[in-house]
Amino acid sequence: MRKAVIIGAGMVPVGEHWKLSLRDIAVEALLNSMDDAGIDRVDSLYVGNMASGSFVEQENLGALIADWAGLGNIPAVKIEAACASGGAALQEGVKAVLSGLEDVVAVVGVEKMTDTWPSDTTRYLAYAADADWELFHGASFVALNAIVMRYYMKTYRYTEEDLALFAVNAHTNGAKNPYAMFKRPIKVETVLKSPYIADPLKLFDASPVCDGAASVIITTPEKAGELGVPREKWVEVAGMGRAIDTINLANREDLLTLKAARVAAERAYKMAGVTVKDIDFFEIHDAFTIMAALSLEALGVAERGKGAQLAKEGQIAIDSDYPIQTMGGLKARGHPVGATGMYQTVEAVLQLRGEAPNQVPDAEVGLTQNIGGTGSNITVNVFRRV
Repeated sequence: MRKAVIIGAGMVPVGEHWKLSLRDIAVEALLNSMDDAGIDRVDSLYVGNMASGSFVEQENLGALIADWAGLGNIPAVKIEAACASGGAALQEGVKAVLSGLEDVVAVVGVEKMTDTWPSDTTRYLAYAADADWELFHGASFVALNAIVMRYYMKTYRYTEEDLALFAVNAHTNGAKNPYAMFKRPIKVETVLKSPYIADPLKLFDASPVCDGAASVIITTPEKAGELGVPREKWVEVAGMGRAIDTINLANREDLLTLKAARVAAERAYKMAGVTVKDIDFFEIHDAFTIMAALSLEALGVAERGKGAQLAKEGQIAIDSDYPIQTMGGLKARGHPVGATGMYQTVEAVLQLRGEAPNQVPDAEVGLTQNIGGTGSNITVNVFRRV
């Protein structure tokens, strides 16, 4: 079977881009990735995006971005999987290369979230929940995650301070990331003193509303050689997994298990021929601090109920056994929802090239995990240094 390698990566800083449109930031990230690869054309474009129709009243993003970037009459399509849209788009691009139908593929993740009123933003994000069972009754994603966090704390006897350690770690790493929205370290007290947004979730337990775009170029090792891309820039997409769970929490077998993440991880590990012990760093989906704890457990890093314990023991820092959120994660880098999975991908590429501002020593294998909904649609991707 053919192999897929990433040969180019680009992104724009995450933030509130008031003077730029969705197409502006998407094209900038795309052209940055093409420049990084040293190419001027691609065979196709896949765009990861969650809710452009709601946020900016624009759909048909494949045509919009390919046209604005001057890519010609290539096939281009939008991929939507809620907040996991970026990770899903990457997988579609990789499958196109692995199938042999396309040789050089661009994947862009983009979201423009700050052009709407906060109340509208909350509603648009909740469209990824169950409209009949949750949204109709006024349940936002903040509220749903608060339910899970309260149950986790009660079941395993953790405190708000314990979960706050995930936010502290993310901000520590994000402070060194020039593309992060928040570049200032915080203390546990900062999290605990922030206002509640849905008890027990506080403001600093949650990722911010923001804009962003990130992109990669995917091809085969053979084509990369033909294009003259230096081998030290190649990063293999070694394994992929994707799975769903019930879209609403009420029908979930277990509120404290991200079953879709576990299944997706098992598939990605098998495809890559690795185990969790081979992973050198983890870019997990910490839209809320509780999701960081549950993700570590679902990926097999920690036993059930022990995800938060890793944070308490200091095992999630850059120089620890299980580095997570090496560039700040969703919490500090920011969470432009449809672009998040692609930011994770670019960050993994930088780590494996040895170009990250927070470099994990001797990193050879990295993992990204991208969550849609409250765990209803999850992608896991494994990357390997070539």
